[in-house]
Amino acid sequence: MIQATSDILSIMFSYIWPILLIVTANTVYQICAIGIVITGLEVGFICAYKAGWKVNTLALVANTLLAAVLIFVGFFLYKEQLSISKIAGIVICLVGLYFINK
Repeated sequence: MIQATSDILSIMFSYIWPILLIVTANTVYQICAIGIVITGLEVGFICAYKAGWKVNTLALVANTLLAAVLIFVGFFLYKEQLSISKIAGIVICLVGLYFINK
């Protein structure tokens, strides 16, 4: 039972961490435009494909999550306004991701 749970968590981690790397690298790129971040993006995409992400959904998922993260980056770092329409947009994007990955 414990081994099966460990295996499931390992598979989930190998499937999720490349997306986190892509979103994090893209966020840092949007903030700083550091050239080394491009390597993180490419490694993230390659690892995500190796982990089993489909070509037709990976970029969509990564870019949607990036858009949601950048709204909060703009709010916290650049003191941009966080409106109801932006929050509604994030919710709509996340609902869309649910249906795409279902």
